[in-house]
Parts: sequence; C-alpha cells; structure tokens
Amino acid sequence: MNAALQVNDEQFFAPANTDMVDGLVGRYRAERQRMERVVEYLSGDDFKSVVGYFEDAARRKDHRAGSTPSFKLEQGVAALNARYWRESLELTDVLDFMPSKRREEWFDSIQKMETPDFEESTVRATLAEMLAARMDFLAEKVDGIFRALSKTHITNQPEGFGKRMILSGVTNDWGSYSRGQTGHINDLRQVIAKFMGRDEPDWSASNRMVEICRAEFRGEWVSVDGGALRVRCYMNGNAHIEIHPDIAWRLNEILHHLYPTAIPSRFRQKPKRKVKEFTLMERPLPFAVLEVMHRMKPERHKEYRTNYGEKIAPKTTNPHTLTFDFPDRDKGVAAEIQEIIYLLGGVKFTQDGSSWFEFDYDVMPVIKEIVCSGCVPDQKSHQYYPTPESIALDAVELAEIGPEHDCLEPSAGTGNLVGHMGWCHSITCVEISGLHCKILEGKGYQVEKVDFLQWSEVTKDRFDRIVMNPPYSQGRWQAHIEHAATMLAPDGILVAVLPSSAKGKDVLPGMSLTWSRVYENQFRGASVGVVILKAERTL
Repeated sequence: MNAALQVNDEQFFAPANTDMVDGLVGRYRAERQRMERVVEYLSGDDFKSVVGYFEDAARRKDHRAGSTPSFKLEQGVAALNARYWRESLELTDVLDFMPSKRREEWFDSIQKMETPDFEESTVRATLAEMLAARMDFLAEKVDGIFRALSKTHITNQPEGFGKRMILSGVTNDWGSYSRGQTGHINDLRQVIAKFMGRDEPDWSASNRMVEICRAEFRGEWVSVDGGALRVRCYMNGNAHIEIHPDIAWRLNEILHHLYPTAIPSRFRQKPKRKVKEFTLMERPLPFAVLEVMHRMKPERHKEYRTNYGEKIAPKTTNPHTLTFDFPDRDKGVAAEIQEIIYLLGGVKFTQDGSSWFEFDYDVMPVIKEIVCSGCVPDQKSHQYYPTPESIALDAVELAEIGPEHDCLEPSAGTGNLVGHMGWCHSITCVEISGLHCKILEGKGYQVEKVDFLQWSEVTKDRFDRIVMNPPYSQGRWQAHIEHAATMLAPDGILVAVLPSSAKGKDVLPGMSLTWSRVYENQFRGASVGVVILKAERTL
C-alpha cells in the first residue's frame, strides 16, 4: 500500500454527507418550476396589457423613466444553477484541499454563472469525482509549497521537506509582503491545520504573521501554530522555516503520493525520538480570535478635543490599556479574548456603556507575539493558574521580605506573586514560557527563561526569600519545593502555595514547617483547595 495514503483517513478528511444532495436537488427542481411559471405569466398578454400603468406611476413618482426588468428564463436558470452548485460544493471539504488554481476556476464559473444544469446525475458524479481526488488535490497543494522553496539555497533539500527550509522574496526592500510567497506559507499552515484538527487560516492571517515577524522579531525564531513550525524573517526578504519533525514526515508522505520513486524512505519515517527544541505545549487559538486581537488598540489616556473643539477628559490615565469593539461578533470569540486578557494580567473597567482593560505593563508587544505565533501557553501542560491576589498577599506577608533580601519566584507565570514582594534588594524570576517571560520583562523583572528544575541544578545563586506557586499535576510540586529548598541562603525562608492535601505532611524533612488555613476554590478555572507553607531552616 502506498504509504502516502495513510493520511487519507476519517481523521484527516471530513465525512461526506452525500444524502443531502437529495434535498438540494429537490429544492432546485421546485424553484426552477416556480421560475418557469413566473416567466410564462410575465410573457402573457394579461401582464403586458397593464404593466404600462405601473411604469407610468413609477415615472411620475420618481421623476425618471421606468423600465421593465428582463425575465429571460435562460438567465434566471443560469443564476439558479450557480447558486446550487456553490451549495453542493459546500457540503464537503473538497474546497479546503483543492489547489488555489482549481478552486478559482470553480469560483469563476459560479461568478460568471457558467455552471452546467444542476441535474442529480451530474451533481453526484462531480462530487464523487472530487471526493475521490481529495488526496490528489492535497498532494498538488503540498507540491506547490515545495516547488516555491528557494532554488539557490543549499539548505533546501531536493528529496523532500527537511528540518529547515528557505523561502526567498517573502518581503521586498520596503518591507511589503509578496502575496505569492506569503500565500505558499499560508498553504503550508492550512495543511498543518488539517493535521492538527483546527480551523484554517485565511491569507490575511499569514500576512499578519509575516509582517510582525519582520517588523518586531527580525532575525529571531518565532514559534507558530503551537510549535508545528518556526519562522525567522530577514531584512533581505528571505524567510527561514523549520517544520516540526512530526509534521515534516507527513508532508513528505503526501509528496510521495505524487512522486512514488522520488522521495527517499528516510524522509517519510515517523521520528523515533522527540526533538527537545520543539514543544507542542502551546494552545493554538481560533483565527477569528487572532483577527480581533490584531485590531485591538489602546484606550485614550490623555485629554483630547472633538472636531468642534470640545475638551473631553479621558476615562483613564493609565497608558497601558486595550479596547476592542465587535457588537456583531460571536460571543464565544469575545469570551475567549477576555479569558486571554485575564491571563495576561488585564483588569476590566466599564464606564458609560463602554469597556476597556488596564495593565501594569506595556502589553502591546505581548499581543503582537500572540497574533504572530497564534498561541498561548496551554494552561494544563504549563499548569498556569494565576495566584489570586488575596493568597499572594498572605504568602508574601509570611515571607517577611525586607530591603536587604535577594528574592526568587520559580515558575513565575505573569508575576502575580512577585508583584507584591515590594522593595527588596533583588528579584529573580524563572519561567519556561516565552510569552510569560515577555510579560515579566515588560514589568521590569530579571527573568531566566528556563525550566526551574533544570536551572536549580546548575545555578550557584542562593536566595534569602523564595515565594512560589509550583505546578501541581502528577505531584510536581514536591520536586519543585525540594529543589527550591536547596537554593535557600542561611536563615532563608521558603513560602509555597500547595494543594491542601499536603497540609501536615513532612514535605521538607529537616526544616521547620508552618501551615496556613485551607483556601477553597480561590483559583479561576480550577476547583482546588490550597494551603500556604512556610519553611525555615532549623538551627
């Protein structure tokens, strides 16, 4: 069996409900019969004998000559055919896989009303042929991406998709994008979206991604689509692309469908080991959400004048704000965006019927990174549940932080704990999420972008005060507090927010432990009870 056909399964191609063709054909026939009766009546003497009076009335009322619309049967049937052919194509996912040239040919024939009669036998035969050709369509699309790779860079391998590829001419000397090359990137992302089972980006989504990569992260790797690929744009207009090995071998399987003897087997084998540089611990966002986030803008924070010279006081004096307005949008999109803003540390304000969100740092670079990458850290895999303010205040109070202390927050998230540590001597944050690191840096903190457990084994730094809210799943909190305890300076204090099940246990042998009361259901998105542990070295 051709290995490429492994992608042609129920998980990849949507099931086709051809039974709905019966309903479409029935409605088409009924509408065509009504159309024929209307044309027959309008062509009769009864209509022609009185239509002049209506034309005269219209002319007198509107002071312009009236005209009798043309009711030619062949024109009406052509429009009817085009309408139903479009509906029939939308019954399946064939348009998603069809190469752009083929798709445009269909859209052009529908637009020009040049489709054949909507007869049941023709419709069923056409749809069956298209459904059977989905694998060919997909292969043609992937082949188009492969052929678009730069021919002058030896990084591109002629045998198939490799780890790193180069597209030339993605942008020009003035920074404008190339619709053709950006379109190839979008085709690649559409295929990857199919692999991932998510919605597909339109061309504008990939255009935004390229623009932000070049303007904000030029020469830097940017993770896109949940780590499925990474993109690095350069001033010369080239874009370097790295594809996750789990994606690359599937793309090569699809190419193998077109070129059975040209793609070596080593390019079509599933990787046996995970590559550490890649991670799929990011949650891809719907592209409708990313589109709205791209259009977010700051709320006015200074006094301004209207066109009539009237002075208007701002609703806020905070320069770090965001606002968006979409009255006709899907409520699900609004809810998703508000949840993201909450995780970024935004606070909602409402006045005079309008709402905005305020932050304690410049959030726009973070928004641009989200729009570019299309992702936020997955809450479950990152175990990111922001510490509520009431618990954060109690934890910091227990730490007894003074101006002479060097402080550490491991797994800092967006800084809900460190934000209450006050004027200590120094603060170090450790965080594995690149997005969270950008937020912490925006707030002015020193950040180590690394896994805390790995960092604690190599660093020589020691801290007077450590305040932490470690990840809970699979008992990870135990390893985190043990590693943190090894980093305490003499007379140091460790404070940790832990699951309530830990209370009373000797979780750090050899240290003096004090436990707080149990806090129930304080974390948004998690029904969990927690306690605060204060651990001190015994003399």
